[in-house]
Amino acid sequence: MGCHSVCIKDMSGLLAPYAADDLVKKLKAALDIPIELHTHCTSGFGHATYLKAIEAGVDIVDCALSPFSCDTSQPCTETIVAMLKGTERDTGLDRQAMTPIAKHFLAVKAELIKEFGLKGYFDVNVNVLDFQIPGGMLSNLANQLKEAGMEDRYQDLLDEMPKVRADAGYPPLVTPSSQIVGTMATFNVMTGQRYKMVPNEFKDLVRGKFGRTPVPVDRDFIINTLGIPAEQIIEDCSVEDAKAETFAQFKDELIGKGFLNPTDEDVLSYALFPQVAEEFFKKHYTQISAYRRQ
Repeated sequence: MGCHSVCIKDMSGLLAPYAADDLVKKLKAALDIPIELHTHCTSGFGHATYLKAIEAGVDIVDCALSPFSCDTSQPCTETIVAMLKGTERDTGLDRQAMTPIAKHFLAVKAELIKEFGLKGYFDVNVNVLDFQIPGGMLSNLANQLKEAGMEDRYQDLLDEMPKVRADAGYPPLVTPSSQIVGTMATFNVMTGQRYKMVPNEFKDLVRGKFGRTPVPVDRDFIINTLGIPAEQIIEDCSVEDAKAETFAQFKDELIGKGFLNPTDEDVLSYALFPQVAEEFFKKHYTQISAYRRQ
């Protein structure tokens, strides 16, 4: 179909080692292009999953330098390099040459922890196998609650996420659906009442504007709980249904609001998350081109 490579993205760290072994072997047998694997260490699987995938023939694995590795991040680069040294899959990378770089970023990490009041580490959370929240999203959700002075509700949020995801038809928790589901769960926890405040993006997700969800969303939930008229439910989403407006129309609309010379990324952000994007643009710059020249 024209793909140059295939990447298995395991953003929540859910891929178990032997499942990775099986998946990579099947992909390598069926495809003659590079296979890449991206995982996080949230569940504790990370390094073991990479080792089994490497033994199965995976071509690329995504790692992070030691100061910013493990926990909700990727497995450690230096560890993987050392793990494979002297084997047929030896990376050829000089682990010791990474030490001064790691020391530099260890100091950067310490400054970030101090500046933002972050914890210096995260414990392995095997419960991610149940709530299935991506690593980067975990820290974002924790920060949202902290800013609202509701840090003590973090576990409530972790419990709410799978419930919202089930209501929404089990969409994969990757951008943009992860942010949509996460925001909805956060509103439910912060207001203390489920679906009292419902963002338009969540309504669009459940009514089918982003495409068909893996499990059909309950019509009673869409109509009676969320208050979406039956005629707005998209039964069989086509490309035309999903985009509604063209890229050019979104760009013109954004320019009409005073944000001049938007990039494609700005327009896409506005098309997917109009309220959030516009608020961001207003807060950070009066016009996009002027901001970028600065």
